[in-house]
Amino acid sequence: MIGLVSAWRAVAAMFILNGALFGIWASRIPAVRDRLGLSHEELGYGLLFMAAGAVCSFPVTGRLTDRFGAVTVTRVIAVLYTASLILLAAADSFAMLAAFLFIFGAFHGSMDVAMNAWAAEVEQAYAKPVMSSFHAMWSLGAGLGALSGYGAVQLQLDVLPHFLLAGGATVALALALSWVRWTSRRVQSDANAIFALPSGVLVLVGLTAMCGALGEGAVADWSAIFLRDVTGVAESVAALGYAVFSVSMVAVRLLGGLVIARFGPVPVARVSGACAAVGVFLVVSAGGAIGALAGFAMMGVGYAVIMPLAFSRAANDPHVPPGQAIASVATLGYGGLLIGPPLIGLLAGILSLRLAFAVLLPLAVVIVVLAGALRRAD
Repeated sequence: MIGLVSAWRAVAAMFILNGALFGIWASRIPAVRDRLGLSHEELGYGLLFMAAGAVCSFPVTGRLTDRFGAVTVTRVIAVLYTASLILLAAADSFAMLAAFLFIFGAFHGSMDVAMNAWAAEVEQAYAKPVMSSFHAMWSLGAGLGALSGYGAVQLQLDVLPHFLLAGGATVALALALSWVRWTSRRVQSDANAIFALPSGVLVLVGLTAMCGALGEGAVADWSAIFLRDVTGVAESVAALGYAVFSVSMVAVRLLGGLVIARFGPVPVARVSGACAAVGVFLVVSAGGAIGALAGFAMMGVGYAVIMPLAFSRAANDPHVPPGQAIASVATLGYGGLLIGPPLIGLLAGILSLRLAFAVLLPLAVVIVVLAGALRRAD
């Protein structure tokens, strides 16, 4: 059991790092937007490059993970992902920001695939649902990253030194904690597969993950701007939107294993979709910051276990190697996480930011409808 505890800690450290880097970036998006003078629509187009980078990275990382092992690939990409965060702070034009977002998105997506494959190996060794606990650590990291943005704004720290200090310290600690003896499985993936697209039931699993991830991505990249532009709060307070969302996700994900083991993945997913829908309604109808923050918290409750359930189902598919299966679900799932922000930006340019968030409501209902696909294969 000591070996499993050490393995859990190692994987958790990687999830915290991944979430923290994403949260650090998300917390300073308003500052980057203001420095470059970008409109909502232009920011949306820029974030689309981040989505493209991630989608392009999924099939490559899936094959690398199956070939070289999830542990090795995760650790290497962790360093590259941190370096790409620093690049974002150096962007001095829209074109440069778009290029660096593509790189940042590629390493973010790559690390997601590799670390979830590692997490699935540890979950199988535990022989009980622990995937949601890893994703709780991702949310914890994202919340801490967002809070670092709040602190940086309060200290009037520029984006570059903030990213250097927060990113450097986090990756050093995460690598130290993740250095344990663990041998990953190595499987020969389908060499003819160019794109990591799901098939069969995994299509529905991927679509369910996508609906949840679209909401996660929207809150990550737009909650601060929503609070500042729609409710009129100060930038330091606006940074709390994603922090509140992340805290609620951490709480639910920590309890997720027990709840899933007690009630099963399908009922839990259906209730989660309903909670997400309520949260979106609260945000869209909010007249002030308190109502919006309550909505973001409820959205965190709703989206908390959707991605863990999707990746756990994919990793245990009886017909597809784990790395390839996770990459295929990630193409839709984390593709949604990264496509959500530019979609919100484009809709905000056409309609308004408040109405743009309303598109998440029917997607939450789709989670309820497709929840049956998350039933574990025999």
